[in-house]
Amino acid sequence: MTTVRESTFELLRKHGMTTIFGNPGSTELPMLRDFPEDFSYVLGLQELVVVGMADGYAQASGRPAHVNLHTAPGVGNAVGGIFNAQANKSPLLITAGQQVRPQITMEANLVNRDAVLGPQPYVKWSHEPPRAQDVPYAIARAIHHASLPPRGPAFVSIPMDDWDIEADEDLKRSALARAVAGRALPDPVALQDLAQMLEEAHNPLLVAGPDIDASGGWDAAVLLAEKQRLPVWATPATGGGRLGFPEDHANFLGILPPAIGPLSETLKGHDLVLVAGSSVFPYYPYIPGPLLPEGTTLVQLTSDPAEAARAPMGNAIVGDVALALERLLELLGSSDRPAPEPRPLPGEPAEAEPMSGSMAMAALADVWPEDGIAVVETPSSTVALRNRLRLSRPGSYYFSASGGLGFGIAASVGVQLAQPERPVVCVLGEGSAQYGITALWTAAAYRVPVTFLVLRNEEYMILKWFAEFEQAKGLPGLDLPGLDVASVAEAYGVPSQEVGTREELTEALRAAIAVQDGPRLVQVPVASGMWLD
Repeated sequence: MTTVRESTFELLRKHGMTTIFGNPGSTELPMLRDFPEDFSYVLGLQELVVVGMADGYAQASGRPAHVNLHTAPGVGNAVGGIFNAQANKSPLLITAGQQVRPQITMEANLVNRDAVLGPQPYVKWSHEPPRAQDVPYAIARAIHHASLPPRGPAFVSIPMDDWDIEADEDLKRSALARAVAGRALPDPVALQDLAQMLEEAHNPLLVAGPDIDASGGWDAAVLLAEKQRLPVWATPATGGGRLGFPEDHANFLGILPPAIGPLSETLKGHDLVLVAGSSVFPYYPYIPGPLLPEGTTLVQLTSDPAEAARAPMGNAIVGDVALALERLLELLGSSDRPAPEPRPLPGEPAEAEPMSGSMAMAALADVWPEDGIAVVETPSSTVALRNRLRLSRPGSYYFSASGGLGFGIAASVGVQLAQPERPVVCVLGEGSAQYGITALWTAAAYRVPVTFLVLRNEEYMILKWFAEFEQAKGLPGLDLPGLDVASVAEAYGVPSQEVGTREELTEALRAAIAVQDGPRLVQVPVASGMWLD
């Protein structure tokens, strides 16, 4: 007899999903008993962190990752991370335990009363199988949902007494045999029309979004920009979870502002704007203005029908972004437009004590490894980081596209596990670190060699900036006196230090990035301010 549990592990093996991120509770123990030797279990101490680690792992590996949560309490703790994963378009299989079936109707302790409803707004599919025999099939379906574009999380709730039931052999064979592929070629006529528009445009522009990297379209985007001599802007940093274009390239001009009026002003003078792999646009805050300058046409390439439908202006072509860019390369010749003027390098930051966020990013740039990966959650210094590092390889930048905190410190652990040959540096503020602080324990316990760089300004600087923008005075809860992440990290087993000068920071980072036997943390006090250069 093959049990539901055995069939499920066989299915996960077939999909290459032998790493499980989890925080077990009593309702998960029947699944995890006699844990298979060919599987790995990555323990997180809180569910939002567990989802964040899986999110980073899924994005950096390009494959669906499995998250196993406790019933209602664990799923509730995880919802913020699931919201982040939805915005990041991360392919996650999320499973959660449930009470035994005889006690669900009587709502015994730990029953997840409406199991599918809690995560439903943030997942592509949410399900609790009506029969134990349907569990492997439901998990297979969730994996397919998560993997198909637009990628995202899918959820299955599983009663704890289902695992030892005899599997339905026919359903099992079918689930194991099926493969689902999902790269859709955009409408060829629409692409031909777009190619003609590009050829006829006087001053077209490319906006590069995160799905260029996620879809494997990096090289095609570069070749298109060079062939057509397109200036390139990145989608606003507020929604740019990944980079879509090398930021050291001569055609790259910078990051679009995240508000309607300033963004429209930036696009002035361009008669055609091609937005590839981004929503149109991830605005925040609200600064009104025209959606587009007069005389400007916008065309969006996206794999996400919902993203296409909700755009407030322009036309959209739905399909795989990489395939669309590759087809445009075939349709277009070389342009004789003048090449864009390269943007200037940032100047040397001014000396100050404590140092500015810009100086801290300059120190990081001094020692940045060519194949380094940045996982970022430092709202007041994100733009400075990108302007200083000018990352130029695919898969080199991860940032939460949702605007929610708690992603960075956890995701960096998952990214490093997925990319063990590349050094990962997690740059975050001491306030952001608290949302997923227990990820430090996982990094230490599994000897994951992430370098954590913590910028300590003793405040929620981004909120103070918004308070000034919104003319909100007398706000409580924006200062963080005495919050010492380095001391907390030491307690979790992460060797840590605080430095004060640029020279000390440079040397501390150089040494930390070189370490391969576990994580290191470097903390540096920085001055208050929004750092953009």
